[in-house]
Amino acid sequence: MFVVGLVASGVAASAALWGGEVSGADAETVLWVNPDSGAARQAVEWRSTGRTADALLMERISTRPQAEWLVGSEPRAVVEARTTAAAREGRTAVLVAYYIPYRDCGSYSGGGAWSATEYREWVEEFAAGLGDRGAYVIVEPDAVAHSVDGCGPVVPDERYALLAYAVDRFKRQANTRVYLDAGNPAWHPDTSRLIAPLKQSGIARADGFALNVANFRTDADSSAYGDKLSAALGGKHFVIDSSRNGNGPRAGTDSWCNPPGRALGVAPTTVTGAPLIDAYLWVKRPGESDGTCRGGPAAGQWWPSYALELARNARG
Repeated sequence: MFVVGLVASGVAASAALWGGEVSGADAETVLWVNPDSGAARQAVEWRSTGRTADALLMERISTRPQAEWLVGSEPRAVVEARTTAAAREGRTAVLVAYYIPYRDCGSYSGGGAWSATEYREWVEEFAAGLGDRGAYVIVEPDAVAHSVDGCGPVVPDERYALLAYAVDRFKRQANTRVYLDAGNPAWHPDTSRLIAPLKQSGIARADGFALNVANFRTDADSSAYGDKLSAALGGKHFVIDSSRNGNGPRAGTDSWCNPPGRALGVAPTTVTGAPLIDAYLWVKRPGESDGTCRGGPAAGQWWPSYALELARNARG
């Protein structure tokens, strides 16, 4: 069966399907696929109602590893469940820590901890859920870049201290790889603006930084940008969110929010062929809305028609 065969063959099959090459020089970490994702449930539903062609397209999403976003007040149980399920299969979960106070200045996914104390307690719960099982943890998308922008209620030094606390705490867990979010090439084209904030936020103790989370910049643009940041950060490695960048960004206003005509990007893999790029990851789950713009549901909600468009436009 297509689904079983693709999942079982892992990264090598994904790379072949998407036109990539597996380099024997790179160490492979097989990432976990959640069998109960929104895309997986949608594929089953469409197949049961006779929408076989659409179900096959949806399996371009459902059979690939995607990140689990921890956005609520009690992360431990979910973190433990996801990492345990992954470990049983000899795979590694990808998780996103997204609970810092004032996490979204645009309020599309408003929320987060009410105080620094609450956030530190949340980080402790998250870390406890990790145990010694393998995980990639993306730390607080947008948090540094928003602070550099001057997000109104945020006190930058306090935020950077919280980020450093999260990085240090997660790195205490065996087999956890930690990547601090650094925005995307279009947000702060001048990389020098990010260097001091990233250093204050603990980048030296992290495994690296994350780029293009929930955005649409091409891998080439993100790679060039990442190389510049890395050169100023002592050679730090990075990961790129390739979930929806197959057609690159859309020009015009609100190009970040549910833009039409986009496509799935390179399938998730830790075999990148680039010395500084540790992985291409699907951090933003394809098919989950960016917000209520362009007729979408609330941020983070499953939107099957948008998911279908991303899959239909994908190459391969």
